[in-house]
Amino acid sequence: MPELPEVETVRRGLEQCTRGFAIERVAVLRTRAIAHPADPQTFCAALRGCVVDGWQRRGKYLLGRLQRPHGESHIDAGHWGVHLRMTGQFLWLDGPQPPCAHTRVQFWNAQGQELRFVDTRSFGQMWWVPPALAPETVITGLQALGPEPFSAAFSSRSLRERLRGSRRPIKNALLDQRLVAGVGNIYADESLFAAGIRPHTPSGRLGQTRLEALRVALVEVLERSIGEGGTTFSDFRDLTGTNGNYGGVALVYRRAGQPCRSCGTPIRRDRLAGRSTHWCPNCQH
Repeated sequence: MPELPEVETVRRGLEQCTRGFAIERVAVLRTRAIAHPADPQTFCAALRGCVVDGWQRRGKYLLGRLQRPHGESHIDAGHWGVHLRMTGQFLWLDGPQPPCAHTRVQFWNAQGQELRFVDTRSFGQMWWVPPALAPETVITGLQALGPEPFSAAFSSRSLRERLRGSRRPIKNALLDQRLVAGVGNIYADESLFAAGIRPHTPSGRLGQTRLEALRVALVEVLERSIGEGGTTFSDFRDLTGTNGNYGGVALVYRRAGQPCRSCGTPIRRDRLAGRSTHWCPNCQH
């Protein structure tokens, strides 16, 4: 599943390609891709005639701001919400191309340029949030998100308070979107390695010094991955179809049995909460 760096990469691509994009036509090829409104035709009608006024990211969600031309100005037309889930991706096409078998939703402007949503496993979702409503009232998953990793609200002090007394392994805690938004399996493994923390460690046992090291490591790992365009191990592509490059420099993720890049010890792969966890027995304690 795309994590924060991949979703941020997509957000930047959408910002570059679709800011000012005037939606003339919408086609929904897979009904389940539309989470709200219940009728996909209502979704199409709501977005038709709107102009995209930029994109935000919240955790793994994307939020497009919509405006509708009104005389010589524009009025608020709500938000366009997107969650890529496991295999969702956007493609930007300058001219007509026949849709592939996994094309789910298509958006065109008057010039024939197309923003296409492709999703092999069909778990990705879209929402239209009317202008009178806050996005979290329609996209209810937003309500459960913790602080953004780059925000002041994400601090070692807040981590210690949230984790106090918890016996849950720190790896599992990092995957909880209520603790920190946008982190998944890849960057939990990478940041724990960078901080020198064993993923099995009960999260409540970590003091503020080690939690600060983890916070710093997580921010640095995420920033580095964003700079590399995210990680591609299977399906992720940006709007031009380009792979993310971070996977080639990952320190532990998907490197089970290979020598640690720091000490040469073979990387271990364990299962925690049903998820693969990669770590170095020598560097992490």
